Amino acid sequence: MQCSLVASVELKICESSGDWLSSFGQSLIFMNTECNRIAYQLVSTINGEAWYGDSLREILNGVSAEQAKARPIPNAHSIWETVVHVNAWIKFFSGAIQGTPIPAWSTMPKEQDWPPVKDTNEQAWKQAVNTFFDEHLRLVETIKSFGDERLEATVPGRTYNFYRLFQSATQHAVYHSGQIALLKKMAF
Repeated sequence: MQCSLVASVELKICESSGDWLSSFGQSLIFMNTECNRIAYQLVSTINGEAWYGDSLREILNGVSAEQAKARPIPNAHSIWETVVHVNAWIKFFSGAIQGTPIPAWSTMPKEQDWPPVKDTNEQAWKQAVNTFFDEHLRLVETIKSFGDERLEATVPGRTYNFYRLFQSATQHAVYHSGQIALLKKMAF
């Protein structure tokens, strides 16, 4: 691993698989310092060196479609359902940035919060995982260019601001990564 120090904000940047982390070296500037920090936390959780252990990329590595659809805990969600759920919320976050209100909890159909898994073959699993990482990378890039001055704006459809929304993307991923890691151990 190659690491470098970006002196303008004193943030250590390390290259990782997928080259996500290395992209921060070119975009760290004072006016977007907080957006870059938030984006860095999300990319570290998804694809980097997460402070708590394995990133989601590391956790999902080697999981087959058969393992992803397994239900080792009765009445609990599978790995696959959890990946699709986390991705559904990344799409809500991305939509909110574009002005689309996030549906209210009280009226949100379950299919929007936990989209059903229809195809359960290996190709469909690989597509779900690729889509998951692609959507997260798009959100990371959007957060990096969002603009610190906009972080206090209210999220469409919610009573809180974008700062909280973006922090929630990382928190949500961390929360479910623990579940996925346990399900993976049980499914193997």
